[in-house]
Amino acid sequence: MLARLVLTNLRNHTDLALTPGAGFVVLTGPNGAGKTNILEAVSLLAPGRGLRRASLSEVARADGPGGFGIAATLGAEAVEIATGTLAAAPERRVVRVNGATTTANALAEWLSILWLTPAMDRLFVEPASERRRFLDRLTLALSPAHAGETTRYDAAMRARNKLLADDLPDRDWLAALEVQMAQHGATVDAARRDTVSALSERLASQPPSDFPRAGLTLDGWSGDADALLHSLREGRIRDAAAGRTLIGPHRVDLIVTHLDKTSLAALASTGEQKALLLGIVLAHADLVGERRGNAPILLLDEVAAHLDPARRASLFERLARRGQIWMTGTEPALFDAIGADATRITLG
Repeated sequence: MLARLVLTNLRNHTDLALTPGAGFVVLTGPNGAGKTNILEAVSLLAPGRGLRRASLSEVARADGPGGFGIAATLGAEAVEIATGTLAAAPERRVVRVNGATTTANALAEWLSILWLTPAMDRLFVEPASERRRFLDRLTLALSPAHAGETTRYDAAMRARNKLLADDLPDRDWLAALEVQMAQHGATVDAARRDTVSALSERLASQPPSDFPRAGLTLDGWSGDADALLHSLREGRIRDAAAGRTLIGPHRVDLIVTHLDKTSLAALASTGEQKALLLGIVLAHADLVGERRGNAPILLLDEVAAHLDPARRASLFERLARRGQIWMTGTEPALFDAIGADATRITLG
Protein backbone atom coordinates (compact mmCIF):
# COMPACT_ATOMS: atom_id res chain seq x y z
CA MET A 1 0.00 0.00 0.00
CA LEU A 2 0.94 3.63 -0.32
CA ALA A 3 1.22 5.27 3.10
CA ARG A 4 2.03 8.69 1.62
CA LEU A 5 1.82 10.22 -1.84
CA VAL A 6 3.24 13.62 -2.84
CA LEU A 7 2.69 15.18 -6.27
CA THR A 8 4.65 18.17 -7.53
CA ASN A 9 3.71 20.05 -10.72
CA LEU A 10 1.75 17.10 -12.08
CA ARG A 11 -1.20 17.98 -14.34
CA ASN A 12 -3.34 20.42 -12.30
CA HIS A 13 -1.64 19.65 -8.97
CA THR A 14 1.07 22.12 -7.99
CA ASP A 15 1.85 20.56 -4.61
CA LEU A 16 -0.40 17.84 -3.19
CA ALA A 17 0.30 15.50 -0.26
CA LEU A 18 -1.99 12.60 0.63
CA THR A 19 -1.86 10.03 3.45
CA PRO A 20 -4.15 7.21 2.30
CA GLY A 21 -5.18 4.31 4.50
CA ALA A 22 -4.85 0.61 3.83
CA GLY A 23 -8.27 -0.09 2.31
CA PHE A 24 -10.57 2.06 0.19
CA VAL A 25 -9.29 5.46 -0.90
CA VAL A 26 -12.25 7.43 -2.29
CA LEU A 27 -11.57 10.57 -4.33
CA THR A 28 -14.63 12.72 -5.03
CA GLY A 29 -15.16 16.12 -6.59
CA PRO A 30 -16.44 17.81 -9.75
CA ASN A 31 -15.16 17.03 -13.20
CA GLY A 32 -11.79 18.67 -13.74
CA ALA A 33 -10.81 18.61 -10.05
CA GLY A 34 -7.88 16.27 -10.75
CA LYS A 35 -9.17 12.92 -9.45
CA THR A 36 -7.96 10.91 -12.43
CA ASN A 37 -4.67 12.83 -12.36
CA ILE A 38 -4.00 11.35 -8.92
CA LEU A 39 -4.71 7.84 -10.22
CA GLU A 40 -2.40 8.52 -13.14
CA ALA A 41 0.34 9.50 -10.71
CA VAL A 42 -0.07 6.23 -8.80
CA SER A 43 -0.03 4.27 -12.07
CA LEU A 44 3.33 5.88 -12.92
CA LEU A 45 4.81 4.12 -9.87
CA ALA A 46 4.78 1.00 -12.06
CA PRO A 47 6.68 0.31 -15.31
CA GLY A 48 5.19 1.83 -18.44
CA ARG A 49 3.49 5.09 -19.35
CA GLY A 50 0.64 5.01 -16.87
CA LEU A 51 -3.09 4.69 -17.28
CA ARG A 52 -3.36 7.46 -19.89
CA ARG A 53 -0.26 6.37 -21.83
CA ALA A 54 0.66 10.04 -22.10
CA SER A 55 4.07 11.38 -22.97
CA LEU A 56 6.04 12.52 -19.94
CA SER A 57 5.96 16.15 -21.06
CA GLU A 58 2.14 16.00 -21.07
CA VAL A 59 2.10 14.85 -17.44
CA ALA A 60 3.97 17.96 -16.27
CA ARG A 61 1.79 20.91 -15.24
CA ALA A 62 1.15 23.07 -18.31
CA ASP A 63 2.06 26.36 -16.63
CA GLY A 64 4.73 24.85 -14.39
CA PRO A 65 8.53 24.88 -14.57
CA GLY A 66 8.63 21.94 -17.00
CA GLY A 67 9.24 18.83 -14.92
CA PHE A 68 7.09 16.91 -12.45
CA GLY A 69 7.63 14.70 -9.42
CA ILE A 70 5.86 11.79 -7.72
CA ALA A 71 7.08 10.57 -4.34
CA ALA A 72 5.58 7.72 -2.35
CA THR A 73 6.21 5.89 0.90
CA LEU A 74 5.33 2.20 0.82
CA GLY A 75 3.69 0.60 3.82
CA ALA A 76 5.32 -0.52 7.02
CA GLU A 77 8.72 -0.95 5.34
CA ALA A 78 8.81 2.81 4.67
CA VAL A 79 10.40 2.24 1.25
CA GLU A 80 10.74 5.57 -0.55
CA ILE A 81 9.96 5.58 -4.29
CA ALA A 82 10.20 8.64 -6.51
CA THR A 83 9.80 9.23 -10.22
CA GLY A 84 9.41 12.20 -12.52
CA THR A 85 11.26 14.40 -14.98
CA LEU A 86 13.50 17.45 -14.94
CA ALA A 87 12.72 20.63 -16.86
CA ALA A 88 15.94 20.23 -18.85
CA ALA A 89 14.91 16.73 -20.03
CA PRO A 90 11.07 16.59 -20.12
CA GLU A 91 10.92 13.17 -21.83
CA ARG A 92 13.61 11.45 -19.73
CA ARG A 93 12.14 9.61 -16.78
CA VAL A 94 14.09 9.46 -13.52
CA VAL A 95 13.34 6.69 -11.00
CA ARG A 96 14.77 6.36 -7.50
CA VAL A 97 14.21 3.77 -4.78
CA ASN A 98 15.46 4.76 -1.32
CA GLY A 99 17.51 7.48 -3.00
CA ALA A 100 19.31 5.16 -5.44
CA THR A 101 18.72 5.67 -9.16
CA THR A 102 17.23 2.66 -10.94
CA THR A 103 15.09 1.78 -13.98
CA ALA A 104 11.33 2.04 -14.35
CA ASN A 105 11.12 -1.73 -14.86
CA ALA A 106 12.60 -2.23 -11.38
CA LEU A 107 9.45 -0.69 -9.88
CA ALA A 108 7.62 -3.97 -10.52
CA GLU A 109 9.68 -5.55 -7.74
CA TRP A 110 8.07 -3.22 -5.20
CA LEU A 111 4.51 -2.60 -6.40
CA SER A 112 1.76 -4.37 -8.34
CA ILE A 113 -0.69 -1.85 -9.77
CA LEU A 114 -3.75 -2.50 -11.94
CA TRP A 115 -6.32 -0.06 -13.23
CA LEU A 116 -9.65 0.24 -14.96
CA THR A 117 -10.67 3.47 -16.68
CA PRO A 118 -13.71 4.47 -18.76
CA ALA A 119 -11.48 4.32 -21.85
CA MET A 120 -11.10 0.57 -21.26
CA ASP A 121 -14.83 -0.13 -21.52
CA ARG A 122 -14.34 -1.01 -25.20
CA LEU A 123 -11.34 -3.27 -24.57
CA PHE A 124 -12.99 -6.31 -26.13
CA VAL A 125 -13.73 -4.55 -29.41
CA GLU A 126 -10.47 -2.58 -29.65
CA PRO A 127 -7.48 -3.77 -31.74
CA ALA A 128 -5.53 -6.75 -30.40
CA SER A 129 -2.69 -4.48 -29.26
CA GLU A 130 -4.89 -3.05 -26.50
CA ARG A 131 -5.72 -6.52 -25.14
CA ARG A 132 -2.03 -7.50 -25.27
CA ARG A 133 -1.20 -4.40 -23.25
CA PHE A 134 -3.88 -5.31 -20.72
CA LEU A 135 -2.60 -8.90 -20.54
CA ASP A 136 0.96 -7.68 -20.03
CA ARG A 137 -0.13 -5.62 -17.02
CA LEU A 138 -1.82 -8.70 -15.56
CA THR A 139 1.30 -10.74 -16.22
CA LEU A 140 3.63 -8.11 -14.78
CA ALA A 141 1.75 -8.20 -11.48
CA LEU A 142 2.52 -11.93 -11.23
CA SER A 143 6.00 -11.86 -12.79
CA PRO A 144 7.97 -8.64 -12.14
CA ALA A 145 10.63 -9.63 -14.69
CA HIS A 146 8.03 -9.53 -17.47
CA ALA A 147 8.52 -5.80 -18.13
CA GLY A 148 12.20 -6.27 -18.83
CA GLU A 149 11.57 -9.24 -21.11
CA THR A 150 8.99 -7.40 -23.22
CA THR A 151 11.22 -4.32 -23.42
CA ARG A 152 14.18 -6.35 -24.66
CA TYR A 153 12.05 -8.30 -27.14
CA ASP A 154 10.55 -5.12 -28.59
CA ALA A 155 13.96 -3.42 -28.83
CA ALA A 156 15.47 -6.38 -30.68
CA MET A 157 12.46 -6.55 -33.02
CA ARG A 158 12.68 -2.86 -33.90
CA ALA A 159 16.40 -3.21 -34.63
CA ARG A 160 15.74 -6.28 -36.81
CA ASN A 161 12.98 -4.52 -38.75
CA LYS A 162 15.30 -1.59 -39.41
CA LEU A 163 18.12 -3.90 -40.48
CA LEU A 164 15.86 -5.84 -42.87
CA ALA A 165 15.08 -2.58 -44.64
CA ASP A 166 18.74 -2.29 -45.73
CA ASP A 167 19.67 -3.56 -49.19
CA LEU A 168 22.62 -5.49 -47.73
CA PRO A 169 21.95 -6.12 -44.04
CA ASP A 170 24.73 -7.30 -41.73
CA ARG A 171 23.85 -11.00 -41.52
CA ASP A 172 25.80 -11.61 -38.31
CA TRP A 173 24.06 -8.73 -36.55
CA LEU A 174 20.72 -9.92 -37.96
CA ALA A 175 21.33 -13.41 -36.59
CA ALA A 176 22.26 -12.00 -33.17
CA LEU A 177 19.08 -9.93 -33.02
CA GLU A 178 16.97 -12.96 -33.90
CA VAL A 179 18.59 -14.95 -31.10
CA GLN A 180 17.66 -12.16 -28.69
CA MET A 181 14.09 -12.07 -30.00
CA ALA A 182 13.78 -15.83 -29.69
CA GLN A 183 15.05 -15.94 -26.11
CA HIS A 184 13.01 -13.04 -24.80
CA GLY A 185 9.97 -13.83 -26.94
CA ALA A 186 9.70 -17.38 -25.62
CA THR A 187 9.94 -16.09 -22.04
CA VAL A 188 7.24 -13.47 -22.72
CA ASP A 189 4.98 -16.11 -24.24
CA ALA A 190 5.45 -18.53 -21.33
CA ALA A 191 4.68 -15.85 -18.73
CA ARG A 192 1.54 -14.71 -20.56
CA ARG A 193 0.26 -18.25 -20.92
CA ASP A 194 0.89 -18.99 -17.26
CA THR A 195 -1.19 -15.92 -16.38
CA VAL A 196 -4.02 -16.88 -18.73
CA SER A 197 -4.06 -20.49 -17.53
CA ALA A 198 -4.09 -19.64 -13.81
CA LEU A 199 -6.65 -16.85 -14.23
CA SER A 200 -8.92 -18.95 -16.47
CA GLU A 201 -8.92 -21.75 -13.90
CA ARG A 202 -9.85 -19.36 -11.13
CA LEU A 203 -12.63 -17.70 -13.13
CA ALA A 204 -14.14 -20.99 -14.27
CA SER A 205 -14.33 -22.28 -10.69
CA GLN A 206 -16.17 -19.24 -9.33
CA PRO A 207 -19.87 -19.54 -8.48
CA PRO A 208 -22.39 -17.34 -10.30
CA SER A 209 -22.39 -13.73 -9.09
CA ASP A 210 -23.20 -10.17 -10.17
CA PHE A 211 -20.03 -10.27 -12.26
CA PRO A 212 -20.16 -12.79 -15.13
CA ARG A 213 -17.32 -15.27 -15.52
CA ALA A 214 -14.91 -14.71 -18.36
CA GLY A 215 -13.11 -17.37 -20.35
CA LEU A 216 -9.59 -16.47 -21.49
CA THR A 217 -7.49 -17.95 -24.28
CA LEU A 218 -4.56 -16.76 -26.38
CA ASP A 219 -4.75 -16.78 -30.16
CA GLY A 220 -1.55 -16.68 -32.14
CA TRP A 221 2.05 -17.80 -31.99
CA SER A 222 3.26 -19.98 -29.13
CA GLY A 223 6.41 -22.04 -28.75
CA ASP A 224 9.92 -22.29 -27.43
CA ALA A 225 12.98 -20.23 -28.35
CA ASP A 226 14.19 -22.69 -30.98
CA ALA A 227 10.85 -22.66 -32.80
CA LEU A 228 10.71 -18.85 -32.84
CA LEU A 229 14.32 -18.58 -33.99
CA HIS A 230 13.64 -20.94 -36.88
CA SER A 231 10.52 -18.97 -37.90
CA LEU A 232 12.40 -15.67 -37.82
CA ARG A 233 15.24 -16.97 -39.97
CA GLU A 234 12.85 -18.54 -42.48
CA GLY A 235 10.72 -15.39 -42.61
CA ARG A 236 13.39 -12.79 -43.39
CA ILE A 237 12.33 -12.23 -47.01
CA ARG A 238 8.64 -12.13 -46.06
CA ASP A 239 9.24 -9.71 -43.16
CA ALA A 240 11.49 -7.47 -45.28
CA ALA A 241 8.74 -7.18 -47.88
CA ALA A 242 6.12 -6.43 -45.22
CA GLY A 243 8.34 -3.94 -43.40
CA ARG A 244 7.63 -5.62 -40.06
CA THR A 245 7.96 -8.94 -38.23
CA LEU A 246 4.90 -11.07 -38.93
CA ILE A 247 5.33 -13.82 -36.36
CA GLY A 248 6.00 -13.82 -32.63
CA PRO A 249 4.36 -12.94 -29.31
CA HIS A 250 3.77 -9.36 -30.47
CA ARG A 251 1.05 -10.72 -32.78
CA VAL A 252 -0.92 -12.63 -30.13
CA ASP A 253 -4.49 -11.71 -29.18
CA LEU A 254 -6.31 -12.27 -25.88
CA ILE A 255 -9.70 -13.84 -26.64
CA VAL A 256 -12.34 -13.30 -23.97
CA THR A 257 -15.66 -15.12 -23.83
CA HIS A 258 -18.75 -14.82 -21.64
CA LEU A 259 -18.70 -18.29 -20.08
CA ASP A 260 -22.30 -18.25 -18.88
CA LYS A 261 -23.53 -17.37 -22.38
CA THR A 262 -20.81 -19.21 -24.35
CA SER A 263 -20.36 -16.16 -26.57
CA LEU A 264 -17.55 -13.75 -27.33
CA ALA A 265 -17.21 -10.81 -24.95
CA ALA A 266 -17.07 -8.52 -27.99
CA LEU A 267 -20.71 -9.44 -28.70
CA ALA A 268 -21.92 -8.73 -25.15
CA SER A 269 -23.72 -5.56 -24.14
CA THR A 270 -21.72 -2.58 -22.89
CA GLY A 271 -22.80 -3.31 -19.31
CA GLU A 272 -21.87 -6.97 -19.60
CA GLN A 273 -18.46 -6.10 -21.04
CA LYS A 274 -17.73 -3.81 -18.10
CA ALA A 275 -18.88 -6.48 -15.64
CA LEU A 276 -16.69 -9.09 -17.37
CA LEU A 277 -13.71 -6.78 -17.15
CA LEU A 278 -14.33 -6.13 -13.47
CA GLY A 279 -14.65 -9.86 -12.85
CA ILE A 280 -11.27 -10.48 -14.51
CA VAL A 281 -9.56 -7.79 -12.43
CA LEU A 282 -11.10 -9.01 -9.16
CA ALA A 283 -10.08 -12.62 -9.81
CA HIS A 284 -6.61 -11.50 -10.83
CA ALA A 285 -6.21 -9.44 -7.64
CA ASP A 286 -6.90 -12.58 -5.62
CA LEU A 287 -4.39 -14.54 -7.71
CA VAL A 288 -1.69 -11.90 -7.19
CA GLY A 289 -2.36 -11.88 -3.45
CA GLU A 290 -1.89 -15.62 -3.26
CA ARG A 291 1.27 -15.77 -5.36
CA ARG A 292 3.09 -12.67 -4.16
CA GLY A 293 1.75 -12.41 -0.65
CA ASN A 294 0.46 -8.87 -1.20
CA ALA A 295 -2.64 -7.76 -3.05
CA PRO A 296 -2.10 -5.32 -5.94
CA ILE A 297 -3.09 -1.69 -5.68
CA LEU A 298 -6.27 -1.21 -7.71
CA LEU A 299 -7.13 2.06 -9.44
CA LEU A 300 -10.80 2.21 -10.45
CA ASP A 301 -11.69 5.40 -12.27
CA GLU A 302 -15.40 6.31 -12.32
CA VAL A 303 -16.30 2.63 -12.00
CA ALA A 304 -19.19 3.10 -9.55
CA ALA A 305 -21.10 5.61 -11.68
CA HIS A 306 -22.04 3.00 -14.29
CA LEU A 307 -23.22 0.27 -11.92
CA ASP A 308 -26.70 -0.09 -10.43
CA PRO A 309 -26.90 0.14 -6.61
CA ALA A 310 -27.03 -3.65 -6.10
CA ARG A 311 -24.03 -4.37 -8.29
CA ARG A 312 -22.20 -1.41 -6.76
CA ALA A 313 -22.69 -2.83 -3.27
CA SER A 314 -21.60 -6.25 -4.52
CA LEU A 315 -18.43 -4.71 -5.98
CA PHE A 316 -17.55 -2.97 -2.70
CA GLU A 317 -18.16 -6.22 -0.80
CA ARG A 318 -15.81 -8.15 -3.10
CA LEU A 319 -13.16 -5.44 -2.93
CA ALA A 320 -13.16 -5.27 0.87
CA ARG A 321 -9.97 -6.58 2.47
CA ARG A 322 -8.23 -6.85 -0.91
CA GLY A 323 -5.52 -4.30 -0.27
CA GLN A 324 -5.58 -0.64 -1.24
CA ILE A 325 -8.28 0.36 -3.73
CA TRP A 326 -8.37 3.88 -5.15
CA MET A 327 -11.75 4.92 -6.56
CA THR A 328 -13.03 8.14 -8.10
CA GLY A 329 -16.49 9.62 -8.52
CA THR A 330 -18.25 12.94 -8.73
CA GLU A 331 -20.72 12.19 -5.91
CA PRO A 332 -19.82 10.96 -2.40
CA ALA A 333 -23.18 9.17 -2.25
CA LEU A 334 -21.93 6.66 -4.84
CA PHE A 335 -19.70 5.20 -2.11
CA ASP A 336 -22.15 5.13 0.81
CA ALA A 337 -22.20 1.32 0.76
CA ILE A 338 -18.51 1.22 1.68
CA GLY A 339 -19.25 2.53 5.15
CA ALA A 340 -16.81 4.32 7.42
CA ASP A 341 -13.82 2.10 6.66
CA ALA A 342 -12.32 4.31 3.94
CA THR A 343 -10.03 7.27 3.37
CA ARG A 344 -12.27 9.92 1.82
CA ILE A 345 -10.68 12.84 0.00
CA THR A 346 -12.66 15.68 -1.55
CA LEU A 347 -11.04 17.69 -4.34
CA GLY A 348 -11.97 20.98 -5.92
